[in-house]
Amino acid sequence: MNMKTEPFNPSRLAPEVREVLAAIAASGAPSLAALPFPQMRKAYKQLGVTLGGDSLPVREIRELRADGPAGPIPLRLYLPEANVAADAVTVYVHGGGWSIGDLDSHDKICRRLARAAGCAVVGIDYRLAPEHPAPAGPEDVLAAIRWLSRHAVELDLDPRRMAVAGDSAGGSLSAMACQKLRGEPFTLRAQVLFYPSTDLSPRSWNFSSRRENGSVPPLTLDLMRVLSDPFCVNFNTKDPRLSPLLEHDLSNLPPALIVTAECDLLRDDGRFYRDALGAAGVPVEYFEVPGMIHGFLEMAGVLPVGVQTIDRAGKFLRAHLA
Repeated sequence: MNMKTEPFNPSRLAPEVREVLAAIAASGAPSLAALPFPQMRKAYKQLGVTLGGDSLPVREIRELRADGPAGPIPLRLYLPEANVAADAVTVYVHGGGWSIGDLDSHDKICRRLARAAGCAVVGIDYRLAPEHPAPAGPEDVLAAIRWLSRHAVELDLDPRRMAVAGDSAGGSLSAMACQKLRGEPFTLRAQVLFYPSTDLSPRSWNFSSRRENGSVPPLTLDLMRVLSDPFCVNFNTKDPRLSPLLEHDLSNLPPALIVTAECDLLRDDGRFYRDALGAAGVPVEYFEVPGMIHGFLEMAGVLPVGVQTIDRAGKFLRAHLA
């Protein structure tokens, strides 16, 4: 679907964001949307290396494998400092438009979250499009969380104190997981959604944030199409596994923290999901970061609000996993 974006006024951006985007433009690096997927994935990972700040120490990291519908699913378990009882666990689902991103691209975020929340964090390396279109990624996320709940005790984790978190596409998959895992033997006690995508159906292209922010890097409308189209191919985009906002029953879901960015084309996805959860009686904390762009958590080394946002998410998780 073709959409004409509105002219964007750069003065809406926070000054530190303007500096970062100017530096990226001056570097001469090609647009992600112009790269083949192998090179796009390398460039995306390099973003976190360059702009993500320090790789904070944690007590221990373990590489795990969960049983999945198409074979083992790589997981990475982070344990916080030695003086923290880390039996509570937050599953982290990385972003990247369902087509890029992995455990390494979000390693710094998982480390920060483990320290801020004082709990174990488990990252999921789910299958990506275009090699594995929908519903492969959602199926992997569900399988990994179920596996973790069954094996939590042997990992010194408490299956009664689990939460889920994710950014962008990972926020969508986290919201989806909360919906699909209702009625399971375990209960997810909280969900943290950082600038999530919640609607990939055709109607979403009419969201005002798509028009207002569709030309704002790093996530432009062109890049969103390049990333999401291979994921959605031959699959109904109204399916809640792709568009959790379209789930007809949002009752009895875990309390949510939803974070959006003012200058992000996914801003309205988060706003509308906040409204839908609230209407269904789900407790929601929501905040929108003024002047900020999509992906700011991955730029925490140059955008201090990324660190502040992880700290706020850590407090939310501590409260709900206590």
